[in-house]
Amino acid sequence: MSGARRFDLFHSLLSRLTVVVLAAAFLLGAGATHPTTASAMNIQTVKSPGGIEAWLVEERSVPLIAMRFAFDGGNSQDPDGKEGVANFLTAMMDEGAGELKAIEFQERMEEIAMRMSFEDGRDAFYGSFETLTENRDEAVELLRLAINNPRFDADAMERIRGQLLTSLAYAAKDPDRVAAREWFKTAFPNHPYGRPAAGTEESIAKITRDDLENYRRRVFAKDTLKVVVVGDIDAETLGKILDKVFGDLPEKADLNPVPYVEPMKGGALRVIEMPVPQSVATFGLAGIPRKDPDFIPAFVMNHILGGGGFSSRLMEEVREKRGLAYSVYSYLQPYQHTAIFAGGVATKNEEIGQSLEVIRAELERMAKDGPTQEELDNAKSYLIGSYPLRFDTNAKIANQLLGIMQDGLGKDYVEKRNSLIQAVTLEDVKRAAKRILVTDNLITTVVGQPKNLKGRS
Repeated sequence: MSGARRFDLFHSLLSRLTVVVLAAAFLLGAGATHPTTASAMNIQTVKSPGGIEAWLVEERSVPLIAMRFAFDGGNSQDPDGKEGVANFLTAMMDEGAGELKAIEFQERMEEIAMRMSFEDGRDAFYGSFETLTENRDEAVELLRLAINNPRFDADAMERIRGQLLTSLAYAAKDPDRVAAREWFKTAFPNHPYGRPAAGTEESIAKITRDDLENYRRRVFAKDTLKVVVVGDIDAETLGKILDKVFGDLPEKADLNPVPYVEPMKGGALRVIEMPVPQSVATFGLAGIPRKDPDFIPAFVMNHILGGGGFSSRLMEEVREKRGLAYSVYSYLQPYQHTAIFAGGVATKNEEIGQSLEVIRAELERMAKDGPTQEELDNAKSYLIGSYPLRFDTNAKIANQLLGIMQDGLGKDYVEKRNSLIQAVTLEDVKRAAKRILVTDNLITTVVGQPKNLKGRS
């Protein structure tokens, strides 16, 4: 090859690489910082000609479109004995669709700098889609194919199965993941929430193409579909896209009923031996449903107790005062069929017992006395001041609005949220703390080789 030919080829490849890199840079945040504050967003309700509804925030300053969508179901819809079907499906959705086999499909996505991914939660199957405006039509067609006509080819299935089995093998040696998995198993026996969301080696080995297709047909349906789009697109164009991507799906999902459940009462301490230098603990209790009037006070309470990072009581008492652990935290998680308050800590095997004693004492102190006025004021100030940061990119806006839509809180929640936080009083927080922090019901799972652990059976 001549020097001129080599230079021309190099220049051509470099130009293509530059375009891809720049496109990827745009898509990584689904754009640069969003110029609109949360309270100033215009959230439109769009209804397609075929009757599919979505929320839209038009943002024309960057030529990008971000879509987030969800179908009710999640891994709670995995068949008995086939745990991990939903998770398997998330990994297969870009492994070929229509006439395009896996490599062709993925190469086409890369060529147009399109991003598409899927994940499963306990209660929903999620999709994420981002594209440059100039490539919108081709990207939408690939999304349509993935949703409606995934191939599930045998070679792709076996490759993904191998990856999932490898991931499970690693997870079995990860104390954090084992502790969380065993906590749910202990808290929710004989319930879909108590099953391993990612499956087991045995269940993954048994999953077939028919299992994936049956799940897709049962769960992907218009009656439970929720869609949010943010970016460089108008309502009329979005309506057409909604019908193109989702219009051929069944009208109604065929979901198995999932009963409402509370974590097991009476408390439990379970130890899973693992030869590691640190012990990891997951602890938790029943929480408060998202639409319960005490949820916002409980949210503020949790920030003070363990959700506020270095400013939280648990961090102060466990790490700063006693040096027992590098990290300790808590969180509230409402699901469709339960709600939990949970947290975690990791420390030396010799110090996990004392760490858990301190955590229990802090839960009891919060339940008995509540926070101080200064703690409440600081928490409210932080939660109100940081809220706009959840809306500073198109992708973040789409994620936040999808969560609000799933919770049934209404479009005006974005404007109301900070006033709800500001209205929380000491009495509100004390009431929520007493409802949640009943330590007689505390469920704790510990993974490691713990020493000096009280109550160990």
